Amino acid sequence: MDFRADDLEYQRPDGKPLLARLYQPVGPGPFPAVLEVHGGAWTSGDRFNNVAIAEALAADGVVVMSIDFRMPPQAGYPDTVADVNLGIRWLKAHATKFNSRPDLVGGLGTSSGGQLLLLSALRPNDPRYAKLPLEGSTHDASLRFAIGCWPVADPLRRYRVMQESGNDRIVGAHDKFWPSVADMEEASPTLILTRGETVAKPPMLIMQGTADNNLTLDMADNFAAAYTAAGGSIVKEIFPDQPHAFIPNAPTSPSSLRALGIIKAFVHKHAG
Repeated sequence: MDFRADDLEYQRPDGKPLLARLYQPVGPGPFPAVLEVHGGAWTSGDRFNNVAIAEALAADGVVVMSIDFRMPPQAGYPDTVADVNLGIRWLKAHATKFNSRPDLVGGLGTSSGGQLLLLSALRPNDPRYAKLPLEGSTHDASLRFAIGCWPVADPLRRYRVMQESGNDRIVGAHDKFWPSVADMEEASPTLILTRGETVAKPPMLIMQGTADNNLTLDMADNFAAAYTAAGGSIVKEIFPDQPHAFIPNAPTSPSSLRALGIIKAFVHKHAG
Protein backbone atom coordinates (compact mmCIF):
# COMPACT_ATOMS: atom_id res chain seq x y z
CA MET A 1 0.00 0.00 0.00
CA ASP A 2 1.23 3.50 -0.81
CA PHE A 3 1.75 5.96 2.01
CA ARG A 4 3.05 9.47 2.58
CA ALA A 5 5.36 10.71 5.33
CA ASP A 6 5.29 14.26 6.66
CA ASP A 7 6.73 16.07 9.66
CA LEU A 8 4.42 17.96 11.99
CA GLU A 9 4.61 19.80 15.29
CA TYR A 10 2.61 18.17 18.07
CA GLN A 11 3.59 20.40 20.98
CA ARG A 12 5.80 23.36 21.89
CA PRO A 13 7.15 23.03 25.45
CA ASP A 14 9.14 26.04 26.63
CA GLY A 15 8.65 27.61 23.19
CA LYS A 16 10.65 24.88 21.42
CA PRO A 17 8.77 22.82 18.78
CA LEU A 18 8.64 19.06 19.26
CA LEU A 19 8.18 17.27 15.96
CA ALA A 20 6.72 13.98 14.86
CA ARG A 21 6.91 12.12 11.57
CA LEU A 22 3.45 11.03 10.47
CA TYR A 23 3.19 8.06 8.10
CA GLN A 24 -0.25 7.92 6.49
CA PRO A 25 -1.45 5.12 4.20
CA VAL A 26 -3.20 6.25 1.05
CA GLY A 27 -6.87 5.29 1.15
CA PRO A 28 -10.13 5.93 2.98
CA GLY A 29 -9.46 3.77 6.04
CA PRO A 30 -10.33 3.66 8.82
CA PHE A 31 -6.77 2.56 9.56
CA PRO A 32 -5.30 1.41 12.85
CA ALA A 33 -2.88 3.99 14.31
CA VAL A 34 0.31 3.62 16.32
CA LEU A 35 2.19 6.14 18.46
CA GLU A 36 5.85 5.10 18.11
CA VAL A 37 8.46 5.89 20.81
CA HIS A 38 12.15 5.51 19.95
CA GLY A 39 14.95 4.19 22.11
CA GLY A 40 18.41 5.55 22.87
CA ALA A 41 18.83 4.98 26.64
CA TRP A 42 16.42 7.91 27.24
CA THR A 43 19.20 10.32 26.23
CA SER A 44 19.64 10.07 22.44
CA GLY A 45 17.87 9.25 19.20
CA ASP A 46 14.96 10.83 17.40
CA ARG A 47 11.82 10.15 15.38
CA PHE A 48 13.90 8.55 12.62
CA ASN A 49 15.31 5.69 14.73
CA ASN A 50 12.65 3.21 13.65
CA VAL A 51 11.89 4.21 10.07
CA ALA A 52 12.01 0.56 9.00
CA ILE A 53 9.26 -0.36 11.46
CA ALA A 54 7.15 2.70 10.67
CA GLU A 55 7.37 2.23 6.90
CA ALA A 56 6.55 -1.47 7.13
CA LEU A 57 3.45 -0.70 9.18
CA ALA A 58 2.36 2.19 6.92
CA ALA A 59 2.73 0.00 3.84
CA ASP A 60 0.44 -2.50 5.58
CA GLY A 61 -2.31 0.05 6.21
CA VAL A 62 -1.36 1.45 9.64
CA VAL A 63 -0.99 5.14 10.50
CA VAL A 64 2.24 5.69 12.45
CA MET A 65 3.23 8.78 14.41
CA SER A 66 6.91 8.65 15.42
CA ILE A 67 7.61 11.33 18.01
CA ASP A 68 10.55 13.32 19.22
CA PHE A 69 10.37 13.97 22.97
CA ARG A 70 12.32 15.89 25.57
CA MET A 71 15.51 14.28 26.85
CA PRO A 72 18.31 15.28 29.22
CA PRO A 73 19.49 17.89 29.85
CA GLN A 74 16.19 19.51 28.83
CA ALA A 75 14.03 17.02 30.72
CA GLY A 76 14.01 13.56 32.30
CA TYR A 77 11.60 11.45 34.30
CA PRO A 78 8.65 12.06 34.62
CA ASP A 79 8.45 14.92 32.09
CA THR A 80 9.50 12.72 29.17
CA VAL A 81 6.63 10.36 29.95
CA ALA A 82 4.32 13.38 29.83
CA ASP A 83 5.44 13.98 26.23
CA VAL A 84 4.51 10.40 25.32
CA ASN A 85 1.15 10.76 27.08
CA LEU A 86 0.46 13.96 25.16
CA GLY A 87 1.53 12.32 21.91
CA ILE A 88 -1.04 9.57 22.40
CA ARG A 89 -3.78 12.10 23.16
CA TRP A 90 -2.74 14.27 20.19
CA LEU A 91 -2.93 11.31 17.82
CA LYS A 92 -6.37 10.41 19.16
CA ALA A 93 -7.58 14.00 18.81
CA HIS A 94 -6.42 14.16 15.18
CA ALA A 95 -7.01 10.54 14.17
CA THR A 96 -9.87 11.28 11.81
CA LYS A 97 -7.66 13.68 9.81
CA PHE A 98 -5.42 10.71 9.04
CA ASN A 99 -8.31 8.36 8.18
CA SER A 100 -8.12 6.58 11.51
CA ARG A 101 -10.27 6.77 14.67
CA PRO A 102 -9.45 7.59 18.30
CA ASP A 103 -10.47 4.11 19.42
CA LEU A 104 -8.00 2.50 17.00
CA VAL A 105 -4.88 4.12 18.51
CA GLY A 106 -2.24 1.84 20.02
CA GLY A 107 1.43 2.25 20.81
CA LEU A 108 4.85 0.78 20.05
CA GLY A 109 8.15 1.49 21.77
CA THR A 110 11.68 0.17 21.39
CA SER A 111 14.35 -0.23 24.11
CA SER A 112 14.10 2.73 26.53
CA GLY A 113 11.18 3.92 24.41
CA GLY A 114 9.63 0.56 25.15
CA GLN A 115 9.85 1.37 28.86
CA LEU A 116 8.19 4.74 28.23
CA LEU A 117 5.46 3.14 26.15
CA LEU A 118 4.76 0.28 28.57
CA LEU A 119 4.65 2.74 31.46
CA SER A 120 2.24 4.96 29.54
CA ALA A 121 0.07 1.96 28.72
CA LEU A 122 -0.13 0.88 32.36
CA ARG A 123 -0.73 4.39 33.75
CA PRO A 124 -2.57 6.39 31.05
CA ASN A 125 -4.23 8.71 33.57
CA ASP A 126 -1.40 9.27 36.04
CA PRO A 127 -1.59 13.03 36.75
CA ARG A 128 2.19 13.38 36.44
CA TYR A 129 2.08 12.00 32.92
CA ALA A 130 -1.21 13.59 31.82
CA LYS A 131 -0.33 17.10 33.01
CA LEU A 132 0.31 18.70 29.62
CA PRO A 133 -2.87 20.35 28.30
CA LEU A 134 -4.29 19.62 24.87
CA GLU A 135 -6.74 22.34 23.91
CA GLY A 136 -10.10 21.19 22.65
CA SER A 137 -9.56 17.50 23.43
CA THR A 138 -11.12 15.27 26.07
CA HIS A 139 -9.25 12.11 25.06
CA ASP A 140 -7.14 10.26 27.60
CA ALA A 141 -3.96 8.31 26.83
CA SER A 142 -5.41 4.82 27.09
CA LEU A 143 -4.26 2.51 24.30
CA ARG A 144 -6.08 -0.07 22.17
CA PHE A 145 -2.92 -2.23 22.27
CA ALA A 146 0.76 -1.89 23.24
CA ILE A 147 3.93 -3.33 21.68
CA GLY A 148 7.33 -3.42 23.37
CA CYS A 149 10.30 -4.25 21.17
CA TRP A 150 13.34 -5.22 23.33
CA PRO A 151 11.97 -2.88 26.03
CA VAL A 152 13.78 -1.92 29.23
CA ALA A 153 10.86 -3.35 31.18
CA ASP A 154 12.74 -3.14 34.49
CA PRO A 155 15.09 -0.12 34.47
CA LEU A 156 16.23 -0.70 38.05
CA ARG A 157 17.39 -4.25 37.35
CA ARG A 158 19.09 -3.14 34.12
CA TYR A 159 20.86 -0.37 36.06
CA ARG A 160 22.17 -2.79 38.68
CA VAL A 161 23.35 -5.30 36.09
CA MET A 162 25.13 -2.63 34.05
CA GLN A 163 26.81 -1.29 37.18
CA GLU A 164 28.09 -4.76 37.98
CA SER A 165 29.36 -5.30 34.42
CA GLY A 166 31.06 -1.90 34.26
CA ASN A 167 28.99 -0.55 31.35
CA ASP A 168 29.62 3.12 32.08
CA ARG A 169 27.74 4.33 28.98
CA ILE A 170 24.42 2.83 29.97
CA VAL A 171 24.90 3.57 33.67
CA GLY A 172 25.63 7.19 32.79
CA ALA A 173 22.50 7.40 30.64
CA HIS A 174 20.38 6.11 33.53
CA ASP A 175 21.93 8.70 35.83
CA LYS A 176 21.12 11.50 33.40
CA PHE A 177 17.48 10.55 32.90
CA TRP A 178 16.40 9.22 36.30
CA PRO A 179 16.39 11.56 39.31
CA SER A 180 17.07 8.63 41.64
CA VAL A 181 17.21 4.87 42.00
CA ALA A 182 13.87 5.12 43.78
CA ASP A 183 12.36 6.60 40.61
CA MET A 184 13.67 3.68 38.54
CA GLU A 185 11.93 1.34 40.96
CA GLU A 186 8.71 3.36 41.06
CA ALA A 187 8.45 3.54 37.25
CA SER A 188 9.55 -0.01 36.41
CA PRO A 189 6.72 -1.63 34.43
CA THR A 190 7.65 -5.07 35.78
CA LEU A 191 7.80 -3.91 39.39
CA ILE A 192 4.54 -1.96 39.02
CA LEU A 193 2.87 -5.25 38.17
CA THR A 194 4.56 -7.31 40.85
CA ARG A 195 3.59 -4.71 43.46
CA GLY A 196 -0.03 -5.29 42.49
CA GLU A 197 -0.81 -1.71 41.47
CA THR A 198 -4.10 -1.06 39.72
CA VAL A 199 -3.22 -0.53 36.06
CA ALA A 200 -4.73 -0.44 32.59
CA LYS A 201 -4.20 -3.71 30.76
CA PRO A 202 -4.44 -3.36 26.96
CA PRO A 203 -3.46 -6.40 24.88
CA MET A 204 0.33 -6.49 24.66
CA LEU A 205 3.07 -7.90 22.45
CA ILE A 206 6.65 -8.05 23.72
CA MET A 207 9.71 -9.26 21.82
CA GLN A 208 13.41 -9.70 22.56
CA GLY A 209 16.44 -11.43 21.08
CA THR A 210 18.52 -13.99 22.97
CA ALA A 211 21.78 -12.20 22.04
CA ASP A 212 20.66 -8.86 23.49
CA ASN A 213 23.51 -7.52 25.63
CA ASN A 214 21.63 -4.35 26.59
CA LEU A 215 19.03 -6.21 28.66
CA THR A 216 18.96 -9.12 31.04
CA LEU A 217 17.96 -12.12 28.95
CA ASP A 218 14.96 -12.83 31.19
CA MET A 219 13.56 -9.30 31.06
CA ALA A 220 10.85 -10.10 28.52
CA ASP A 221 10.04 -13.33 30.37
CA ASN A 222 9.66 -11.54 33.71
CA PHE A 223 7.45 -8.79 32.33
CA ALA A 224 5.23 -11.23 30.44
CA ALA A 225 4.84 -13.41 33.54
CA ALA A 226 3.95 -10.40 35.69
CA TYR A 227 1.45 -9.10 33.13
CA THR A 228 -0.21 -12.49 32.87
CA ALA A 229 -0.37 -12.80 36.67
CA ALA A 230 -2.03 -9.36 36.80
CA GLY A 231 -4.77 -10.56 34.43
CA GLY A 232 -3.43 -9.02 31.24
CA SER A 233 -3.28 -10.62 27.80
CA ILE A 234 0.24 -10.70 26.36
CA VAL A 235 2.09 -12.39 23.50
CA LYS A 236 5.81 -12.94 24.05
CA GLU A 237 8.10 -13.58 21.08
CA ILE A 238 11.75 -14.56 21.61
CA PHE A 239 14.18 -14.41 18.66
CA PRO A 240 17.18 -16.76 18.84
CA ASP A 241 20.61 -15.18 18.35
CA GLN A 242 19.21 -11.71 17.70
CA PRO A 243 20.83 -8.63 19.28
CA HIS A 244 19.35 -5.44 20.65
CA ALA A 245 17.49 -3.37 18.04
CA PHE A 246 17.73 -6.12 15.45
CA ILE A 247 14.87 -4.82 13.27
CA PRO A 248 16.21 -1.29 12.55
CA ASN A 249 19.78 -2.61 12.36
CA ALA A 250 18.98 -5.34 9.81
CA PRO A 251 15.42 -4.78 8.55
CA THR A 252 15.59 -7.32 5.71
CA SER A 253 17.00 -10.21 7.75
CA PRO A 254 14.77 -13.28 8.17
CA SER A 255 14.32 -12.57 11.89
CA SER A 256 13.40 -8.94 11.25
CA LEU A 257 10.93 -9.83 8.53
CA ARG A 258 9.36 -12.41 10.85
CA ALA A 259 9.17 -9.85 13.66
CA LEU A 260 7.60 -7.24 11.40
CA GLY A 261 5.03 -9.77 10.26
CA ILE A 262 4.14 -10.54 13.88
CA ILE A 263 3.81 -6.83 14.70
CA LYS A 264 1.58 -6.14 11.70
CA ALA A 265 -0.66 -9.12 12.44
CA PHE A 266 -0.95 -8.10 16.10
CA VAL A 267 -1.95 -4.53 15.22
CA HIS A 268 -4.64 -5.62 12.78
CA LYS A 269 -5.97 -8.29 15.14
CA HIS A 270 -6.45 -5.87 18.01
CA ALA A 271 -7.52 -2.80 16.03
CA GLY A 272 -10.03 -4.74 13.95
